[in-house]
Amino acid sequence: MIAASPTSHRKGIFILLLTTVIWGTSFPVLKDTLSSLPPSVLILVRYSIAAIALLPWLRNLNGKLLRDGALLGSILFFETGFALTGMETISASRSAFLVGMNVIFVPLIGIFMGRPLARRVLIATGIAVAGISIMSLEGSGIRSGDLLTLVSALGIAIYILLLEAIAPRHSFLALASVQIWTMVLLGGLWAVPEMLSQAVEIGDRLPQLIYLGLVVTIGPLCGQALGQRWVPAHEAALLYTMEPVFATLFSFLILGEGLGLRGAIGAACILVATVVSQYRQQHS
Repeated sequence: MIAASPTSHRKGIFILLLTTVIWGTSFPVLKDTLSSLPPSVLILVRYSIAAIALLPWLRNLNGKLLRDGALLGSILFFETGFALTGMETISASRSAFLVGMNVIFVPLIGIFMGRPLARRVLIATGIAVAGISIMSLEGSGIRSGDLLTLVSALGIAIYILLLEAIAPRHSFLALASVQIWTMVLLGGLWAVPEMLSQAVEIGDRLPQLIYLGLVVTIGPLCGQALGQRWVPAHEAALLYTMEPVFATLFSFLILGEGLGLRGAIGAACILVATVVSQYRQQHS
């Protein structure tokens, strides 16, 4: 990465923070939408809207693009499905903090790829496990939604590692388009039994679905690609840890959700763990 000017660096930070704000809004919107639409239908309609908007970038398809995009899109589909199914039984803010665990899973999975494991990752993992344990004390212990959301976070980590290798090979919008169309195809297979009976609910939720499809899906794709031109990856990762903070804020404002004392302490531990896992010394 070429060193950015101070002005470009500030611009990049602003864009990435705006991206985390958009991500943060998605959790309460998704939680609210799930009250009337099942995860399968939500995925199909949301990503169909995004797929149509990205259709122009499918003009120059080739075998490698289709293969790579289908692989990433399949992983994205399954992790999204786990996250939405999990969110049916846990709060939006709780889901956001558990999804944020992906930044800890990335270096842990990296061990199997021959990458060294830094001591800070082990420390961060311990803090995160403590945070999840504290959160589980609020209510009825660890719920099925917690486990499904952690599986989603693991899927995101695998996706990030694969994307690191695949992204340089293709135009990011073309790659995003193939991924999203893959999600539409898989989502269609999942949603077929329920789609026809959900026509009225889809119409009622159309504004939220358009927002999720155009703003939450496409906006961050462009924001990450643009912002990380001027902001180093480790600094960007730290900025991304603000996502669950914004998710909690918007969940309170939109849904009136609160974490409770134990939930807040556990969430704070997970946030500290994500920051610790991404910390770099200035000279490193």
